Amino acid sequence: MTIIDGLLAELEQEAVTTRRVLERIPQEHLSWRPHPKSMSLGQLALHVATVPGLVAEIAAKDTTMPNAFFQPEAATAAELTPALADSVAKAKHLLGTYDDAKMAATWRLTKDGKDVLVMPRVAFVRAIMLNHWYHHRGQLLVYLRLLNLPVPSVYGPTADENPVAA
Repeated sequence: MTIIDGLLAELEQEAVTTRRVLERIPQEHLSWRPHPKSMSLGQLALHVATVPGLVAEIAAKDTTMPNAFFQPEAATAAELTPALADSVAKAKHLLGTYDDAKMAATWRLTKDGKDVLVMPRVAFVRAIMLNHWYHHRGQLLVYLRLLNLPVPSVYGPTADENPVAA
């Protein structure tokens, strides 16, 4: 098993949980935000749906420069799970053929010709494609709770779901 095989297996497993979370996003609350500085529910949900593919595009380059970050809002709740499926497929396609040497190679984020972030590609994929994704999925769960909507089980029981109870 190569390094990327393990990361993509984790991606697939977590995509199942992420899909369950995205299926809970109600159409009528897409523009809701808990604070004026926060993303709307629709922005955050679409971000969660698209992180794997977008980060894989960045990770596939040896060097990249930051772009202005704009997160669009989902137009409909129905677009979220297909966006996730497309994003996961894109990540698997872009990174799936990488061997351990490619994953260990240095990846760089530069601005004005200067290094801003330098790390092995595997560290970037772990930190941004996966950990960053989980962080935002957790935010999405808080949004659901604040809207008094049922929170699905992710790694264990919630006040609304207990997959291990008889």
